[in-house]
Amino acid sequence: MRFEDPAAEFIPAVERVFGMPPRVLDGSRAVLVGEVKLQLEAGERELWLIETHGVLEHRLGMVEVREDIEDALREAKDQFDV
Repeated sequence: MRFEDPAAEFIPAVERVFGMPPRVLDGSRAVLVGEVKLQLEAGERELWLIETHGVLEHRLGMVEVREDIEDALREAKDQFDV
């Protein structure tokens, strides 16, 4: 039996796509890149982009994670100009 955890690749993938080490939040399921929080939800099937201003948060949108987390991160970067 084999188990896969897409979130295990999340932090290294964010670093590869955005070219900088992210600030890790909420364990390994959310990171901060600049003023945008990237958060995995719904069993790592949804990647939410959340604009942060201090303690205030505004959800910009969601990208579906299909096969590869890195593909979803690239789509989010292109679609939301992160």
